[in-house]
Amino acid sequence: MSEAQRTVRIERPGDGILVATLDRPERLNALNPAMFAELEQLAHDVRADSEVRVVVLTGAGRAFCSGFDLDEAKGLPERTATGMLDLQESAAAAFRAIRGLRVPVIAAVNGPAAGGGFSLALQADIRLAGPDASFVASYTTIGLSGGDLGASWLLPRLIGPGHAAEIAFTGRTVRAEEAARLRIVNRVVTDTTVLEASVDLARQIARNSPAGVRLSKSALNANLEVPSYAAALELENRGQTLLTRTDDMGEALAAFLEKRPARFQNR
Repeated sequence: MSEAQRTVRIERPGDGILVATLDRPERLNALNPAMFAELEQLAHDVRADSEVRVVVLTGAGRAFCSGFDLDEAKGLPERTATGMLDLQESAAAAFRAIRGLRVPVIAAVNGPAAGGGFSLALQADIRLAGPDASFVASYTTIGLSGGDLGASWLLPRLIGPGHAAEIAFTGRTVRAEEAARLRIVNRVVTDTTVLEASVDLARQIARNSPAGVRLSKSALNANLEVPSYAAALELENRGQTLLTRTDDMGEALAAFLEKRPARFQNR
């Protein structure tokens, strides 16, 4: 990974697992232009590293991410329209890069995820929450739109348009248990830390066929957008056909018959 990382800390707690920690705890891990650049660079580095099989995204200290840094936000009204568009596009590029990773992304939400922090958590494939986690689409409370950084596309698909509308229009806080009921998060972790639970889940995923997991993610994400069931089947057919050509598929079958763990080589 890049030596220039300053707002995102990288660790590797196990084979195939990369933990990316938003590392501005004194600002509740607020987003700023440097973090946008580092998140996009992180995605670039992960794509180039065939050893990474799962990414866990979390926040340092007591927050996941409090949204765009208020010190930076003070200058937004003075930006020109094109200057504001440049900033918005840099943020969108970073979030799109995280969502577009070929490997699964688990968000370990350890505290507040507000505004852009909520949108960032939504980019993940799986979200686990600690008991102190909370989610707030705070845009309308500060004069902005809840349609920001993919939230207006992702949230209705996750929890339905009615619940998404209420959260976006009111700007109210959704606590961890309600987030689980609404299916914003997969579950609330109470018997260990949310990061430990997320790394354990990452280990379960990393034990499986890398290509199988990769094409599963591709199918799940692509089929949110295809126009028909028939189109979804065509995509799935191609993925399954491709996987039967891999060495790992033969290894998986042999391991099953021999009653031993498979040794996947990502080939």
